[in-house]
Amino acid sequence: MDMVMKLGATSGVVIFSKSSCCISHSIETLIRSFGANPIIYKLDTHPNGKQMEKALIELGCHPSVPAIFIGKELVGGANEIMSLNVRGKLKQLLIRANAIWVRKLIN
Repeated sequence: MDMVMKLGATSGVVIFSKSSCCISHSIETLIRSFGANPIIYKLDTHPNGKQMEKALIELGCHPSVPAIFIGKELVGGANEIMSLNVRGKLKQLLIRANAIWVRKLIN
């Protein structure tokens, strides 16, 4: 579990996914659409993927992927990210995590 938490804290956005998971791909695409550049760990190809998946399950991720860390905190899975997006809160969360920057134009 410590390894996953440490990896989750290495960047503004960290996504644990599997290459065969279409929902993971959709979440990655959504987060990139805001201009974020997440670090992505594909559990099915990573050497420690099985241990990471077990740790994510222990952290309460059901299903284990996608699991998204924003601002060094586990936000959750696809449902949580989609809910944040629908409520208009995902962008602000990404800004606070320094995962994206927004310029203000001064007239």
